[in-house]
Amino acid sequence: MRIELATAAGLAERPNEDWVATALPASGQGGGLVLLDGVTPPQGDDGCAHSVPWFTARLGGTLVELSVSRRDLTLREILAESIRRTADAHRSLCDLSHVRTPQATVVLARWDETEIEHLVLSDSVLLLESPGGAVSALLDDRLDRLPPGSLASEAIADAQVRNKEGGFFTAAADPAVADRAVAGRTPRAEVRALAAMTDGASRWTETFGEGDWTACLGVLHKEGPQGLIDRVRALEDADTDRTYLRRSKQHDDATAVYAQL
Repeated sequence: MRIELATAAGLAERPNEDWVATALPASGQGGGLVLLDGVTPPQGDDGCAHSVPWFTARLGGTLVELSVSRRDLTLREILAESIRRTADAHRSLCDLSHVRTPQATVVLARWDETEIEHLVLSDSVLLLESPGGAVSALLDDRLDRLPPGSLASEAIADAQVRNKEGGFFTAAADPAVADRAVAGRTPRAEVRALAAMTDGASRWTETFGEGDWTACLGVLHKEGPQGLIDRVRALEDADTDRTYLRRSKQHDDATAVYAQL
């Protein structure tokens, strides 16, 4: 088995809000991965005394612990319990009802000899490659289906669609959000490799259109996660007229993990 991962902060002066970990073996069998993309809040009060990296480290650590030790729980149950435990860690100090309480996108994968379980919440990406080379992208596409104008500003998004029915969902302080995640199972024999990326790394395909998901997985296989991130950074630097990044930050935190089973 080959597993590689890499991460890079979007700005040197800001902490990286992504979080990634892999575990082998998981309870003596198989393995697992956890990938989080912390959501950067706008400047001002978010009701919390803690930073987004504090939140992703807490949530990510709990997700790893439970996903590898509690094989009896589904990934949705693990996400719900991890959110609950993380919320309990700062409930007495912070206003967890605030729309911008620390939150993150989530990708979970767990495998054993017979199957691969997956869970995706919000706009990070999980790719599965079949033995024949076909690549499937497992996505939570709610952001792509939002009503026009609902992302025109942060204030509009917070008021209308963030963690709301008909909008999109992230892991914050409500365990019930786990039921909103895209989740499923795939026979292990049908997968030879998998990869997970935050949207800062998936820009290679989703923003710049340099290749489809099959080509993206090919870059990860040949050059590793750091190679993909380096390619994204070069594209961002070359986009001086903001053709591709009109409404996005030039550099986002970027994280990718590749596992060849």
